[in-house]
Formats: sequence, C-alpha cells, structure tokens
Amino acid sequence: MLAFHLDEGIDASSRNIAFIDRSVDWIASHFNIGAGTKIADFGCGPGLYATRLARRQADVTGIDFSKSSLQYAQEVANKEKLHIHYINESYLDFETESRFHLILMIMCDFCALSPSQRKKMLSTFYTILDPGGSILLDVYSLKAFDRREETATYEANLLNGFWSPNKYYGFLNTFKYQKEKVVLDKYTLIEAGRTRTVYNWFQSFSPESLKREFDECGFTVEDFYSDVAGSPFSPASSEFAVVAKKL
Repeated sequence: MLAFHLDEGIDASSRNIAFIDRSVDWIASHFNIGAGTKIADFGCGPGLYATRLARRQADVTGIDFSKSSLQYAQEVANKEKLHIHYINESYLDFETESRFHLILMIMCDFCALSPSQRKKMLSTFYTILDPGGSILLDVYSLKAFDRREETATYEANLLNGFWSPNKYYGFLNTFKYQKEKVVLDKYTLIEAGRTRTVYNWFQSFSPESLKREFDECGFTVEDFYSDVAGSPFSPASSEFAVVAKKL
C-alpha cells in the first residue's frame, strides 16, 4: 500500500502530487497556517500533507494505523528536521490532552465509518479542537453513489498488486444499498496458504445530510467545496469537502 501512496501520478491511496500541492496551498491560505498552528491529520498515511504543512512551520500530529507508512513519514521528517509527531494507532482510538487549531481527514476516510463511528469521530474532533478551531474533510457525493453499479469482477493480482506483493487472485463484488446511500466493495483475496475477505463500505452524502451530522455534534458548517483544494462547490462533483468550525 505504501507504494500506492507514493505513486505521484495516480489517485489510489493518496491524491496525486499536483493536487496535493494545490490543496496545501489553499489550506495554508484559507486557514492562515504558520508558526504555532497546531494541526491533527487523521489518516495521514506517509505524511504527504503533514510534511508539506510542517514545512510551513505548522506543528503537526499525524495519526495512522499503517506502521510502514509512518516509518516512511518519520524518515522524511527526520531528514528535513520537521516538527511532526506521528502516532501509530487507529484514529478511532485516538485520545490526547493536546488541542488543535485544525483537523484534517482527507481521502474520504469519513465515508468508510459507520454512523456510530462517525459520531464518535466528530465527538473526538470536538474535544480536541480549540474554540474557533476548524475541520476540513471530504466525502463522496450522491452523484458518486448514482454512478456506481453493482458488478462482479475477477482478476489475477486485482488492482495491480495492491493487496499483496505476492501472487494472488481477487474477486470484487459491488453492492448498492439505495435507501442508505451506501456502497459495499467486497474483496475476496486468494493467495497460496490463505484467503482473506475485505469489506470496504462507502457512505455517500448530500450537503444537507452531512451538515446534519455536524450540527448534531455541535459544529457550525461554514462552507462546502468540490474538493479539499477549495474548488467552488458543484452538485455534479463525485466528491465534496466541508469546512466546519467549533464555536
């Protein structure tokens, strides 16, 4: 997975580098990032955002469950002498006495959480944000849901070897749940000596349904965008971003 994060030309585990650079420029400008700005990056991966924000003098904490991604991120931080604190754990379990000015959750991670997990996550965000602090995250839109189809796919080394460095056979079954606006990608992965099943759930949102979840947890939604680079909101976008504030 680390290799997919670091592939600069594709949007697989991370956005492509051109988009990340544009996104960081917008984040730095919109949230006035500079010395003393405390940022928590949930699902930081190999630090593609954390590194760039720390270069702008922000004090960054990155949380991710992938040990290999964080090892790479820490090596970069050490080499550049950047002030980044990486934590290797599930962000659902993250607790801290620290307080932050900005929380990021990028690459639609919020959509993979159940309703109860999303509520827990927003509660954590509320606790660790300073008054006046902001959240920036992105989600899949209802247009994305409409564009997905129920399918069944079989392929050797499905997704170009994403799931394992060893030879494997992958079966992908996609299911749509119309009422809930949820898509399930069920991966069955067969290698020599083991078989795994991975369930990837994706909740799609309208601006109204996302705002409702933030409102219920005490946040004020400030604006919607088509992406985390600040592009103007379009109802036709497959994803959209939200900026919400703790008052």
